[in-house]
Order: sequence, then structure tokens, then C-alpha cells
Amino acid sequence: MSNYFVHESSYIDDNVKIGEGTKVWHFCHVQKGAVIGENCSLGQNVNISNNVKIGNGVKIQNNVSVYEGVEIEDDVFCGPSMVFTNDLTPRAQYPKGSVNYKKTLVKFGATIGANATIVCGNTIGKYALIGSGAIVTKDVPDYALMLGAPAELKGWACECGQVLDNKLMCPDCSKRYVLINEFKLTESK
Repeated sequence: MSNYFVHESSYIDDNVKIGEGTKVWHFCHVQKGAVIGENCSLGQNVNISNNVKIGNGVKIQNNVSVYEGVEIEDDVFCGPSMVFTNDLTPRAQYPKGSVNYKKTLVKFGATIGANATIVCGNTIGKYALIGSGAIVTKDVPDYALMLGAPAELKGWACECGQVLDNKLMCPDCSKRYVLINEFKLTESK
């Protein structure tokens, strides 16, 4: 008996590891070699490709495909219909194979909004907040608020998810942050 939930409409390939307390909802497919941590939630119509690694406490909303080459650390939120890629120059006629996929890393606690696109080969920093519909074409710093197409740094986000004010303080939890340089923020001690 498994210690996770898989809806009867979903399909789990052989050679998959799914952690305790994880829920895989309607019409999902988890492909061979995938590793999904504990207490995750995969919404309706989620595809986890071969050899993908997903940490603990990850929430992947409806209609998201996590392609081979993507790694998601703990406590990441992937909004509805957001998109990962793994090939910068795809051609149906000339497939490159998985050894040529570009790697994408989504670090601890990051949030990717609905309908955002993450172009492969980039890293999303810890606690970064990618706005809905944004198109990420470069590495994203820790705590960065990224908006637009292409996504640009428009501010900073607290660990709790709230956008920081001009004094780099969170209006919700009152945490304070310090700007190290124009692209690096750290929590104040």
C-alpha cells in the first residue's frame, strides 16, 4: 500500500519515486526515472517527464509540464499553465535527445505565476517571484520580483511572498532585507 495518493485517471510509469503525503490529481502522467518528494501536489493534467527531480512541499498547478532537464527544489509553487522548456532551438525534423537539453533549476521557495514561461538554461533564485505571464530569459536572483516579456527585475519579494516596500521591509511579516548590489538581496540580521 502506497503512502501517497494517485487519482485513478492518472498514470505512473515504472521506476518512479513518489514521497509520502504527495497527491497526484486527475489526468497526470509521471514518467520513468522521475523523483517527486514528500507532501507535493500535482494538479489536473500535469506531466512530469523522464528523470525530473522535484523536492518536498512543491505545488504544481493544473496544465503544467515539467520537462526533462528541469530540477525543482523544495517548497516551489508553479502556477496554472506555466511553461518550462528544455531546448533553445527545437526542430521536429532534427531531435537533439536528452543529453543536449539545457538545464533549468528552480531554487527553494520560488514562485512562478500563471502562464509564465521559463526559457531553459536559467536558474530561478530562492524565494524569487515570477509574475503571471512573465517570460524568463536569464538567471533570476534570489528574492527577485520579475515581471514582463522579457521578464525584468521590478522589485524584491519577501520569503513570505509579499512584495517588499521601498525600504526593503515586508508589509506583512516585517522582515527586513539589505541590498548587497543591484542584483543581490539578503535578509537583514
